[in-house]
Amino acid sequence: MTDAWREVAERVRNWGRWGAADQLGTLNLITPARLAAAAACARQGRAISLGVPFDAYGPQGSSGFRRNPIHLMAVDGGDANFAEVLGGWGGRSEAQVAGMYANGPMRFNDDYIMMPLQAATQWDALSHVYYDGLLYNGVPAATVTSFGATQLGIERVAERGGVVGRGVLLDIARHRNVARLEPGSVITPHELQAVADAQGVGFAGGDIVLVRTGWWTRFLETRKQSEWFGGSPGLSWRCAEWLHENEIAAVAVDNPAVEVLIPEDGVLMPLHMLALRDMGMPLGEIWDLEALGRDCAEDGIHEFLLCAPALRIPGAVGTPISPVAIK
Repeated sequence: MTDAWREVAERVRNWGRWGAADQLGTLNLITPARLAAAAACARQGRAISLGVPFDAYGPQGSSGFRRNPIHLMAVDGGDANFAEVLGGWGGRSEAQVAGMYANGPMRFNDDYIMMPLQAATQWDALSHVYYDGLLYNGVPAATVTSFGATQLGIERVAERGGVVGRGVLLDIARHRNVARLEPGSVITPHELQAVADAQGVGFAGGDIVLVRTGWWTRFLETRKQSEWFGGSPGLSWRCAEWLHENEIAAVAVDNPAVEVLIPEDGVLMPLHMLALRDMGMPLGEIWDLEALGRDCAEDGIHEFLLCAPALRIPGAVGTPISPVAIK
C-alpha cells in the first residue's frame, strides 16, 4: 500500500504555494485577519493550560535518544555564602561580589534543565521529518547538520510569534462516549468531520485543530512508557487530505505522535511524512486536553484563542511548549 499514501502526497503537497523560499508552511494560513478573528474567541477571560509537566516522571523514560527532563538547582537556600557560589561575576572579583552581598539582605535561587527539546508537550518543526532526501518545499535533508537545521528550523516559527490562532477541539473520546480510546484505535477523516458536525463547529482557513483521545490519562494511571507509546491510538494518515481541504494550519493531539503508532498498511508514520514534509504542517504531541475537554463539554463552546509559542532556538527541529487555550 506504499503507493496509496504517495498518491495522497501529490494531492496535499504545498511546495511553492507560498514561494520557493517559504519556511512556514501551513502557518501562512494564519493571516492577520484570521488572527484578529481568533482573538475574538476569548470572550470569558478563562485560560486553560494544555501542557504536561517537564519533569523526571514523564513519558520518555530514562534511556533511548529521548529522555525525561532533568531539573537541577545551581543555587539554593543552603548557599548563603554567595561569594563562594558566584566567584567572580559580572566583571567583578570574588572580593567585590562578597562586598556587594555583605551590604544587603537580598539572596536568590537559580536552576537549569537538561532535556530533549521534544521530551514532553511540543511542536515538531518542518525540519524534523523527511523522505527521499527532501524536507518541506524541496529543501535537501542534508541542510540539517550536526550544527542544526540551516533551513526550516523552529526559530522560523518563533520569529512569527509562534503558533497563535483560532483553536478548535475535536473531542473524539467524548463523541465515542469513552474516557479514552482503545489501544491502537484509528481515527478516520470521516470521524473527524462527524465530531465537528456533532459539536456544531465549522472551519475557516488557518484553524488549529486539537484532537482529544483521552490517551494522556492512560499514562497518568499506569506510568508505563513503552505501553503508552506502543499502544497509542491516533489519526490515520488518510486524515491528511481532510486537514488539507479544511486549510488547517496545525494539528495537536494528547498522544505521543499525533498519528496511530501501529503502522497502517505496513508504512511507519506516514502522516508525519505527509504533514511535515509535504504539507508543511506543524504537529503537536503530548498535549493534556483533559481540562479543555471538560470545559468545552460544559459550555458547548469548542473554539478558543490558542497560544502556543515556540522557543527561539536557532537550528532546532522541535520545541518544548506550554500552550494555553483562552475562552
